Formats: sequence, C-alpha cells, structure tokens
Amino acid sequence: MLSLLSIVLTFLALIIMPCLFVSWRVRIPLSITNIRRFIRTAASQCSDKEESGTTGEKEKGGRMPKHVAIILDGHRRWAAKRGLGPNQGQEAGARTVMENIKDYFSMGINTVTLFAFSTGNWGRPGDEVPYLMEMFERLAKSEMPNLRRYGVKVSVIGKRTNIPESLIDLIREAEEATKNNKEKHLIWALDYSGKFDILQACKSLAEKAKNGLINVEDIDENMMDKELMTSCSEFPNPDLLIRTSGEQRISNFYLWQSAYSELYFPSVLWPDFGGTEYLEALDWYQKRQRRFGRRV
Repeated sequence: MLSLLSIVLTFLALIIMPCLFVSWRVRIPLSITNIRRFIRTAASQCSDKEESGTTGEKEKGGRMPKHVAIILDGHRRWAAKRGLGPNQGQEAGARTVMENIKDYFSMGINTVTLFAFSTGNWGRPGDEVPYLMEMFERLAKSEMPNLRRYGVKVSVIGKRTNIPESLIDLIREAEEATKNNKEKHLIWALDYSGKFDILQACKSLAEKAKNGLINVEDIDENMMDKELMTSCSEFPNPDLLIRTSGEQRISNFYLWQSAYSELYFPSVLWPDFGGTEYLEALDWYQKRQRRFGRRV
C-alpha cells in the first residue's frame, strides 16, 4: 500500500512540478485548465523535434508556431474606460510588452513581431505621435540591456525617413549589438505598411531585372520573399497572427507574409493581454489543422 502511494505521489510530482515552474516563469495562474495546456505544449515541443512541417504540406494540429505576429490594439479604448488620456493607454501597453517580452519566447517560439506603429498612425491627433516617438526612445534605452541579457536578436522593419534621428541611432545600436543572437528574434514593426513592403520589393526586383542582374522569368515567390523586409528572419511568415481588442482585420500589416497565417482575434484590449491570454492564443493555435490549400 505504501509502495502504491509512493508511485502515485511520484507521478503527481512529475506532472505538477513542471507546471508550477512554468506557471511561475510565465506568471500564469495554476489551474486545471492551464495544467492541460502546459501538457499539450510540452507534447507539441517534443513533436517539433521529431518532425518538421513545411509550407505547402498539411500540418498536423498540436504544433507550436515558429513565428507569432501581434497587432497591439486597444490602448486608447483601455484608457478611455478608465477615464485616462490616450498617452496613458500607450504607456500601459508598453508595460505589457516589457513585462511579458521574455515569456513570448518561452514555449520554443523563435520569432515574434510586434506591430507597434503603422504608417497610417502618423495621422493620429494632437501630441500622440510625438509622445509615442519619445516613449519608443525611452523603451529602447531602458530595455536594451534586458533584451541582450535574454539573448534576443532585435530587428526593426518599416520606413525610416520620418523617424526621429535620435531614435534611428538607438535602433541601429540595438540591431548591431544583438545581430549574432539566433534562438530568439524580436521584430519591431515601426512605420510599417504591408503595401509599401510589397511595393518596395517589386521595385527592387524591377531594378535588378533592368540592370540584367536577374531574368524576369526567374522571378518567383522565393525571390520575392528575399526582397521583403521580413527577410531578416529565419521564419519570415507568421504561423499565428494575433490582433487584440476584437477588431477582425489586419490593417495593412503582413499582407504577403500572412497568406497562410492562422488569425486570432481576442476581445481583450492590449494592455490587459498578459501571460494567460498569450497561452490561450497558443492553445487555440494548437487545435488548428493547417492545410496550406490542400485537402485533408
């Protein structure tokens, strides 16, 4: 009887202790539901080591994404609900990023893109845009040591012609300091437009064809991929694209890259999108069966 009890306690410890560790590490409340999610996540990571899926073939459910892209939406609505100004909502959203940045990669995810500022955002009213640029500078200065310590590679994509020079200097410094990191890649989309990305890629290919560097008939999807800004990543196309706040559109984000992305639209506003909500998104993704246009 004592031996049986020992076996049962050992079995429970083998299940509960890893869950307690992950719960503490990712700051997620421990519950029966989350324990089940942890177990599925661990199983999917083991599966990832055994088999690799490629674009163009059906991918089984249960796998973890290699690239997660997030449209950070809902800052102003979050602030309005609390009687606060838009800038306070932006600060709350920035805190959410910094509090969770390390955990975005904790499930074996390689690349995370944060759509922080779109080209269309230059039309925001009042002092919101200057405030955002100043906030981005503060974050770049304060969080760079943490990102280096976490071993995160930083890349910033988007047009840079309108970005303040002081922020551009910090971006270059961050990219140079982290360029040799491989396992974790943070892409920060700043003044990014999906249409512009495709347009500049087409112009680059046209210029190369004009100068005889390539033949027009050789242009294909792979060649296009190499001209897009996301060519900085080993996994340029997001497997999972999340947009918070309940809005169900991708708003000129990864138009080419998200052709086969799973789109997840939680109603939670970005400043409230913490570890639990992120785990729920990954759990939802694992239940999807990706076909890439093929029949099951």
